[in-house]
Amino acid sequence: GGVGVGGAGGVAAARRSGVRLRGDRAGGGADDTFYPFKAKSNSPRAVDGPAPLTTMQAATAVGGGDMGGAGGGGNQPKLYGQRWVQLGLLALLALVSDLVCFAVAATPDSWEAAYNHDPASLIDVFLITNVLSCFLVTDITRTVGLRKAVVGAAGLMSAGCALRSGIPLYGELPPYDFEVAGTVLVGAAQPFFQCTPPLLSATWFGAEERALSTAIAINFNQVGIGSAFLLGGALGQTSSGLNEYFGIITVGSVLLCLASIFNFQEAPPTPPTRSAANKVAAAEAQRAAEEADPSLKQPFFTFPATAGRLLANPGFCTPLAAFTASIGVSNVVSAFTKDTLNRAGFVDQTGIDLAGAGFQLAIVLGGIVVGGYVDRTKEYKNVTLYCLGATLTLLTVLGFAFGYDINMPHWLVISALLGLGATAGPVQPINAELAVEVSYPEDENSVEAVQQLCGNLFSAMLVPICEMAAMKDLDVFPGIGPDEDIRGDSLTLMLLSLSTLIYFSTFDAPLKRSELDGAEEVASS
Repeated sequence: GGVGVGGAGGVAAARRSGVRLRGDRAGGGADDTFYPFKAKSNSPRAVDGPAPLTTMQAATAVGGGDMGGAGGGGNQPKLYGQRWVQLGLLALLALVSDLVCFAVAATPDSWEAAYNHDPASLIDVFLITNVLSCFLVTDITRTVGLRKAVVGAAGLMSAGCALRSGIPLYGELPPYDFEVAGTVLVGAAQPFFQCTPPLLSATWFGAEERALSTAIAINFNQVGIGSAFLLGGALGQTSSGLNEYFGIITVGSVLLCLASIFNFQEAPPTPPTRSAANKVAAAEAQRAAEEADPSLKQPFFTFPATAGRLLANPGFCTPLAAFTASIGVSNVVSAFTKDTLNRAGFVDQTGIDLAGAGFQLAIVLGGIVVGGYVDRTKEYKNVTLYCLGATLTLLTVLGFAFGYDINMPHWLVISALLGLGATAGPVQPINAELAVEVSYPEDENSVEAVQQLCGNLFSAMLVPICEMAAMKDLDVFPGIGPDEDIRGDSLTLMLLSLSTLIYFSTFDAPLKRSELDGAEEVASS
């Protein structure tokens, strides 16, 4: 675990990678200073960013510890097996958080009988709290570190689950106010699992693993929604069953919190990529500057300014739109799976539960397959356009199936539903990584926080809009074609997908982080 690249070797490696060395000029050498970002970057941090580093610090940043070989002859990163433990814990925390959010999506009737409240309103409470928490997740994580932020959020989620199942365990459902308070705590905790995957991927994973890692972490919450259909459908048919169901969730959440306390780590011993090494060097330089001059210390609440910079970047707005549309479609379909399948002629609750779980599983598997492909090819734009086009097509098929005037075979409806999950789901993690690419060297946490904030705020508005729109039944080509109709909620999602597809086709921005990591591969070869 040595540095592996020292002194002049580090400077040479820095120059080969395309970073700027103060004093570099035609026919001249360089002085003892390294700048950790490319000069051509248009990010303010590239110009006004961290203080310059000494040659030895540069060597460490470029070599990344085990990234280099003896005498500076190698420049290959070292990846640690712990990265999969990190990913697994973060994914499972995300699973539990959305299991809570959609806990009664499969059994809304029993929930209404127990509390006389629409379960969709509790989903809105969760999403609105999630949005508010997104404003703080970046600055909290920056201040206390990734480990403390994730472990703290795991404890907060456990407390929320305990409130929802009753404190102490009554053997019956607690008052409705307990349900609301518990939902607020879990909603506040979720951004620490949903906004941090790109940061985790950049900190622990190699350049050809990041989209896959982010896809697993971001989309694994869909397994939680699928579990809500299976567990909720099996246990949530009665008030006592709901209480037992919520108790199981609480036990799982507490065990996962304990596992995070003992196993979740802050960062690997050495960075996995050149871009990660540069971010580490910049952070260390910032800390050193703040220790030397406390007036340089950043204020705690920096997220609004960071979000403003991101939204001012045209290259960031197109992946943001795709991410937001994907999360909106997924959340609406998840929230109203039972109602829409009833309209398509499904009456067996077990079949509905399995279909809902299958939709969530398709999202996860689609993200894994598509994310792995994007890792290898970096074809973010073409893959997103294909996914959005397929989403629009499948929403159209399901729109006719979910109407009342035409009966489609059940196998066709299920196939279209699974296909929708496999094509709409991957858009989220792919565009989370794309947003990080085009906004490098901005903080990955901030990038994803903006996306999650916009996505969940949009979903919080879209769910009631689609609920009202579902009451409208629109005939297609009345008097011309066969009898067929589309409900208003299906038409809303179709228009959303179409407008996003048109807007995303205008995307044209460089992949700044991949350019830097590509320079590393060229230098090492």
